[in-house]
Amino acid sequence: MYKEINSTEIAKLAGVSRSTVSRVINNYSNVPEQTKQKVMKVIEQYNYFPNLSAQVLAGKRTRTIGLFMIDSGRVSGDSISSLLLARIIESASSQGYYVLTHIVRDMKEPEEIRTIKESFYQRRIDGGVFIGAANHEPLIEELITEGFMVAIVDQHLPGRTEPNRIVFNFDNETGVGLAVDYLVSLGHTRIGMINGDMNRFSGPSKWRGFQAAMERHNLPLNQQWILPGDFNEGSGYKAIKDFLKATTELPTAIFAANDSVAFGAIRALKEAGIRVPQHVSVIGFDDHFRSEHHNPPLTTIKIDFADMMDQLTKTLIASIERGADAFQTSAAGTKLIVRESCQSVTTA
Repeated sequence: MYKEINSTEIAKLAGVSRSTVSRVINNYSNVPEQTKQKVMKVIEQYNYFPNLSAQVLAGKRTRTIGLFMIDSGRVSGDSISSLLLARIIESASSQGYYVLTHIVRDMKEPEEIRTIKESFYQRRIDGGVFIGAANHEPLIEELITEGFMVAIVDQHLPGRTEPNRIVFNFDNETGVGLAVDYLVSLGHTRIGMINGDMNRFSGPSKWRGFQAAMERHNLPLNQQWILPGDFNEGSGYKAIKDFLKATTELPTAIFAANDSVAFGAIRALKEAGIRVPQHVSVIGFDDHFRSEHHNPPLTTIKIDFADMMDQLTKTLIASIERGADAFQTSAAGTKLIVRESCQSVTTA
């Protein structure tokens, strides 16, 4: 459990003066490298970050939550990411809270790790939300172990039930089941899948849902039609491009791990002269803002992201203000949205 430590204690542990600790923290050039390394070792060992907020020193809350979006691409170019960010900010604002937002390009980058840790350890935020992280992210686990209030979107770690861990997921397996059921109702038996990021909980859970649905309908899994992806449009495009180079035997329908993947897949199919849905049906997952206006309009599985982010934000703030007594988890429901990217094999 995290316990705050001050610069005087750091100085004693490092065997230096408090002023030396201050000079190291402020990166003054007149500190011998050996002394600097000795002080930094203690600072890192005790997760010490200088705290200059009088309000925090007085034990008061900042009424600010951190929002950390892990995304190596351009968040502004993805409407789902933009929706999640905007909804959390709106929800927090309606409850009198500010949101400190940070886009994280690489959770393994030391400077990124330090920036995130500073937000918590300096008490600039009362709790944090992580979106897009790997299912097991060491930094998140460290923050939870230290007692910070953390909400995570898309995580499943059996046995990890700390009261300060708040988890919100999507009901992926049910949603994928709805997608496969719909394709089967149209007469499809030759069904492929483009997967998502398998390091995140949604990746393997959607794959499990696909396997279970295919087994329920007594349909074989053709490994040639199970393609790698990464929850973005570029990965869907690449998956189909690589697939068409390797084989010409197409499935009659493809389930894409999300709508962005579906957009990329459809673009690659069109470039190869393969028409959707006349030659291949494609179904997505999310109900992206663009899906209704895509050509063809995309059949998909809808997630109510707005309601999910409202509930997550309210749960986090309630836990900050009243304390969390028990582990809390929730899963957003799913709904089939039928548009024009799928058709019956009998009319194909």
